[in-house]
Amino acid sequence: RLPRLHKLTLKLSITCDLYYQVLNFGMIVSSALMIWKGLMVVTGSESPIVVVLSGSMEPAFHRGDLLFLTNRVEDPIRVGEIVVFRIEGREIPIVHRVLKIHEKANGDIKFLTKGDNNAVDDRGLYKQGQHWLEKKDVVGRARGSLLLTFCLFHLRFVPYIGIVTILMNDYPKFKYAVLFLLGLFVLVHRE
Repeated sequence: RLPRLHKLTLKLSITCDLYYQVLNFGMIVSSALMIWKGLMVVTGSESPIVVVLSGSMEPAFHRGDLLFLTNRVEDPIRVGEIVVFRIEGREIPIVHRVLKIHEKANGDIKFLTKGDNNAVDDRGLYKQGQHWLEKKDVVGRARGSLLLTFCLFHLRFVPYIGIVTILMNDYPKFKYAVLFLLGLFVLVHRE
């Protein structure tokens, strides 16, 4: 009878440990989502952190740099400012500098962008017939993060840390391997 009770206790213990690890994994995922949503609220940007995916902004930003964005509606867009914008029909946002601003009599602002490392402006990237961007196209502006300002320094970007994201996009098998290893670590790690 005692060996049977021991087996039952061991089985119950393993079940409880597995349940605890799955719950722990769920807490980590939900914490990350809450932090992301909190950053969205604080910065006013739908994407408060982005990775530079091309060399079009060199030497200011290199491929793999991590940018911290803000997008306050009340702040005007200025020439020379670095904006992240979406173009209709393109999934990935673009990081470029504002080259020209066109203000209409009614106060509406349109602007033209260009990558620092590009020879021409971005009109060739915009959707057909579009010659200017509007404020609605802006995802955010590379101004720094309030979170980092609280740490007594104002940081606009972290160099090359986003290269992992680029590798995961360029090599899907690498992405699945990293996600598998992270999930395995969370499930196996005991604390």
